[in-house]
Amino acid sequence: MEYTRNEAKSWAQANLHGFHDAPLTPFTRDGEVDAPALRHNIDAFVDMGMEGIVVGGFIGEAWNLTLSEWMRYHELVADANAGRMKISTIILDPSARQALEKIEFTRTLGYQVAEVMNPAVQLKSDDEIFAFYKYLTDRSDMAIVLYRTPVSGTVLSLELMQRLADLPTLVGVKQGSLRRSDTYKLRRDLRQDFFVSEPMEQYFLDDLRLGYKFLQWAAFHYTVFGKLRPVIRQYMADAAAGDWPAAQAKWLSLRAASGFIEDMTVWELARTGTYASAFTLLKPWYDAIGLKGGYVLAPVADVTQERREWLGGKLRELGIA
Repeated sequence: MEYTRNEAKSWAQANLHGFHDAPLTPFTRDGEVDAPALRHNIDAFVDMGMEGIVVGGFIGEAWNLTLSEWMRYHELVADANAGRMKISTIILDPSARQALEKIEFTRTLGYQVAEVMNPAVQLKSDDEIFAFYKYLTDRSDMAIVLYRTPVSGTVLSLELMQRLADLPTLVGVKQGSLRRSDTYKLRRDLRQDFFVSEPMEQYFLDDLRLGYKFLQWAAFHYTVFGKLRPVIRQYMADAAAGDWPAAQAKWLSLRAASGFIEDMTVWELARTGTYASAFTLLKPWYDAIGLKGGYVLAPVADVTQERREWLGGKLRELGIA
């Protein structure tokens, strides 16, 4: 790795910025990772100027892989990337021992960061969750990011977040509670070398205006804007140049597309508590914007042809495809 355990926070502050999307995994109809399609997508992410990708999570269907499939998938990603972007993993295991094994395996492949969700099966109290992360950080030097989300079954408390942020290799959190007030409080109360990332595009310009270093961590919003991605880059460049009226005008031009993206993904996730509806719909979404979506792994069902055609029409209408 590029850092020691005592340098993890400073390394993350200096090196984690920009867009680190969590991509879909293209599978064949038989349930195998479609390696050529995966390479196509990674080449496309490089061409988009993506700073990194964060693989292995809910949106990539890694929760539905066997351990050997999970490891092979991470090998394929590392090989296809060939050092062009930063690559990070997401670990969803309730077992600290299995999580540690996965962390160390990905480290040998060149992965720099592991997002580790708090256990969904057991370990619910603040002390138990703290002990889970202390177990990992005592045994691995890899930088770890938290995911503060109701999907885990337990939203990390603000008091627990303060304790966790002091662990040497915990470097940041993806703030997924969908409450903007939580983001403000975490940024105010946590140490300044611990990042708090807002995943949704609607807040990007606000964060820039407030002076926060920009980092979209382990989300999919940049990718799914399709043909409108350059507008995001343009309003960010205007903001960096201090031209806030121009930045605001470009940001406002994306509200219809942004609202549709959130309605189909974030708010569906909030309504159901599952990512299944989101990644199922994003498969044909990827196809419509020139990426390879592939098939969904059973037992989740692919979207119908009727819904696929409806989606394509909406994306064209909004200028995304």
